[in-house]
Amino acid sequence: MERFFIGFALFVALLFGASLYRIAAGPTVFDRTIGAGLIGTNAVLLLVLIGVLYRRVDMFVDLALTYALLNFIGIVALAKFFERSRETDR
Repeated sequence: MERFFIGFALFVALLFGASLYRIAAGPTVFDRTIGAGLIGTNAVLLLVLIGVLYRRVDMFVDLALTYALLNFIGIVALAKFFERSRETDR
């Protein structure tokens, strides 16, 4: 079972690469924002997987929830910023 979790963690790490590509090559700023949100989501998943592998799920779930909250607040703040900057461009 441990091999499965290690393989899944490697797959999530590969998803980081796809998200980084979306950030670097995204044609619009919204594509880049979605890529940043996806990296945050993948990081939360990876934290929980690490917790399972180390058999300390309770500690890593707390860290993952904190990181998810910070990621959500950051993405909402970025969206508000772009919404306001779009209004001033008109």
